[in-house]
Amino acid sequence: MTKLPGGKPRIGLLGTGPWAERTHAPALAAHPGVEFSGVWGRRPEAAAALAAACGTRAHDDVDALFAASDAVALALPPDVQAPLAVRAAEAGCHVILDKPVATSAATAREVADAVTKAQVASVVFCTLRFAPATARWIDEQAAVGGWFLGEAHWLGSLFAPGSASAYAASPWRREKGGLWDVGPHVLSVFLPVLGDVTSVTCAAGPADTRHLVLRHTSGASSTATLTLSAPPAASEAALSLYGERGRSTMPGWDGALDAFGGAVDALLEAIRTGEPHSCDVRFGARLTEILARAEAAAPMVTV
Repeated sequence: MTKLPGGKPRIGLLGTGPWAERTHAPALAAHPGVEFSGVWGRRPEAAAALAAACGTRAHDDVDALFAASDAVALALPPDVQAPLAVRAAEAGCHVILDKPVATSAATAREVADAVTKAQVASVVFCTLRFAPATARWIDEQAAVGGWFLGEAHWLGSLFAPGSASAYAASPWRREKGGLWDVGPHVLSVFLPVLGDVTSVTCAAGPADTRHLVLRHTSGASSTATLTLSAPPAASEAALSLYGERGRSTMPGWDGALDAFGGAVDALLEAIRTGEPHSCDVRFGARLTEILARAEAAAPMVTV
């Protein structure tokens, strides 16, 4: 592992959008174990404002941020994130990537290969894997085993009429829909509990809604309904497992700030030990492969 001198690890941030502003930046500023080494964004004025709000500095040059950092967190659209993650790894920076790593399997593998070649640590910020309550539940269900069925509904109302969400203006979410935005969350739970996916079926529903049926290496199957277009009154995020001991339902979680702090802790542990985290860039690339197969079966149609 490279670029980790004595003192607090220095972590920089790439991105200035709502996700960076509401989650990554405040979590990095508040984390007692790291130095928030700066912000870079595609809009310099937004980077300057976010850096000032968090008591750090803005960098006009992304390479300067890499040089000033031992690690970087990326809060960018997936296909903007991917090439910058490669550059960060080549600069010797450990990386916290957002999900999905990329929206093509080939690009995701390129990122994973670059991280491996550079021998830097990585974590992919799938919220449920790092939020304390859900992370604990996932570990417990994986340890128990004996599950034969998983069932998930992630019904967001981001694109519902009247939505005031700051994320509704996201071009990549408009293009890719719930499959790519919330699908990684569901898969990040199913895979460690039920095993890798061996087959994927996907059917289209209303708007961006997609219905997945998955087969897993354990022999279990799972289903997931994913959308960003549900009526607000019908919105929910729920996941249940059924098996030898009955039913277990995933608990709720309290936002993303604590979860991102957990992702930072996981990255620091991977750097310290040299042991890859189970939700690293290779795992993230696998999620992209599965989602790409699902998309091919039921592609989005722009009206």
